[in-house]
Amino acid sequence: MHNGIIRFMYEMKKNVLNDWFRRREMRIVIIRHGESEADILNVHEGRADYNLTEKGHTQARAMAEFVSKNYNINKIYVSTLKRAVQTATHLSEKIGIPIIIDDMLMEFNNGLLAGLSREEADIKYPKIDNLPIDQSVYGQETRVDFRKRAEIAFERIIKENDSDTTVAIVSHGGMINQLYHVFLGLPIESKIFFGTGDTGIHEWILKEERYILKANLLEHIMEIK
Repeated sequence: MHNGIIRFMYEMKKNVLNDWFRRREMRIVIIRHGESEADILNVHEGRADYNLTEKGHTQARAMAEFVSKNYNINKIYVSTLKRAVQTATHLSEKIGIPIIIDDMLMEFNNGLLAGLSREEADIKYPKIDNLPIDQSVYGQETRVDFRKRAEIAFERIIKENDSDTTVAIVSHGGMINQLYHVFLGLPIESKIFFGTGDTGIHEWILKEERYILKANLLEHIMEIK
């Protein structure tokens, strides 16, 4: 009997401690926008400011439903570009909190390639291999500047929120990849790319250590054709 009581008290203490540790961790839910018109047109998007397609809106609604059931979001940060804002708006309306627009979360500035078909861009602005990370061509931002934007955005979001907050970041494939590099402390020259599908969800934990719990979760859109 005494063993049973001791075990019960141990389990209670363990659960209390687990609850405390869960409260002291920042949870970061990163979400890519839904399908955009650029995906259908097969053009370079980047800073080209396209709307979501109807399918993209359906994906975003499904994402919002999933996130609302699985996370207690305290704040929503979003890129200024339409496809991200429209995606975040579905989440905002579902959970009843406003979006915070942050231009530092915009996609890579692809300069003169924005909005061009891939064929036209290949002819006018051919890819230049082995370009130094602090140099750019065709009006684009450098890899150093892209990384710096991600660092500034991520660090500001962390500083603005308490350690037991759950924040959502709605952004773009390229920027999400950069945020991964910042989160993991990867070098700018890293060749590792973390891909994200339409409304793909990533879940990170930030406390003394850093944890990646989910990457490119897409189960909420699997039945959307």
